[in-house]
Amino acid sequence: MQELLLEKGGRMEEEVTTGTESSNFSLLNWVCKVKNLCLEAYKSKPMSYWILLFLSSLGMLVAFPASSLLSRVYFANGGTSKWIISWVAVVGWPIPALILLPTYIFYKTTPTPFNLYLFLSYVFLGFLSAADNLMYAYAYAYLPASTASLLASSSLAFSALFGFWIVKNKLNASVINAIVIITAAMTLIALDSDSDRYPYVTNSQYIWGFVWDILGSALHGLIFALSEWVFIKFLGRRSFHVVLEQQVVVSFFAFVFTTIGVIVNNDFRGMAAEAKTFKGGQTAYIMVIIWGVITFQLGVLGATAILFLASTVMAGVLNAVRVPVTAIAAVIFMNDPMSGFKILSLVMTFWGFASYIYGTSTGSKLS
Repeated sequence: MQELLLEKGGRMEEEVTTGTESSNFSLLNWVCKVKNLCLEAYKSKPMSYWILLFLSSLGMLVAFPASSLLSRVYFANGGTSKWIISWVAVVGWPIPALILLPTYIFYKTTPTPFNLYLFLSYVFLGFLSAADNLMYAYAYAYLPASTASLLASSSLAFSALFGFWIVKNKLNASVINAIVIITAAMTLIALDSDSDRYPYVTNSQYIWGFVWDILGSALHGLIFALSEWVFIKFLGRRSFHVVLEQQVVVSFFAFVFTTIGVIVNNDFRGMAAEAKTFKGGQTAYIMVIIWGVITFQLGVLGATAILFLASTVMAGVLNAVRVPVTAIAAVIFMNDPMSGFKILSLVMTFWGFASYIYGTSTGSKLS
């Protein structure tokens, strides 16, 4: 009997050891596959491509969060006009235009021919962009930057849903999982609303800031999907100058619509008064406005380059990743309150992003 038990025990130990070795081998095999795929991707492109991709990604992950923080700085230091901060986001539209013009001269490209449908598409996207900027301006007027940015992460879920409905992008289990997780993270912030509301912001204003942020995120997702649809339907190709053309023209129409709103609201006249009462003085006010213009356009240029160099998926992922970057930067540089619920929401948001990245990447190659 004792010999039989020893024999069975030896077999079990051998099976456990074999199973452990098999598991370790499987993990090592997966790591090797990832390493080989990365090496293949690296060797398939010249070094200049990777440098430009890195700078473009840096533009999205640094310039966009800086632009968001500057919006919050504007409101926190005495700025009151939602239209002005919306105007700041689009008044720099000539910056990408100055980059576009040399492509016609040095690369001998020709402007994309306009037709009525393409023109109307750009006008409509410009109107939506102006409305989107205004919604986000209301959000940053009433919410801490960290809270507003975390709520804006819902744009990833809306991008996936609108992409599925409009351009027939695929929805798999990982993407659906990401949508559910990010929605749950937004719910946590709503449950913890009393912990980060500024004393001078009323309950009604806080709720409206929350609502405008979610609506702005939904509209942002719609704009993203419609932009891709325009490429598929009317352009049929994606090159750097074509992507840049779309951005310039859409930004121009957004500038026109926003400028009309500022004029009707008489906010240009109020800028001088705002500058005088701004905390830090007129110089600080002007610097916030100027750097707001520059950082937003640098972020736009980074996103445009990512669309050309990589894909819409990568642009969407980086656009979402900048959200927690903004939240963390707001806590560090602006002393935003960070409650336990908000930390949990941030962790869940990262989890949702990871699930989305996995679902939209070439994960099948690693199996």
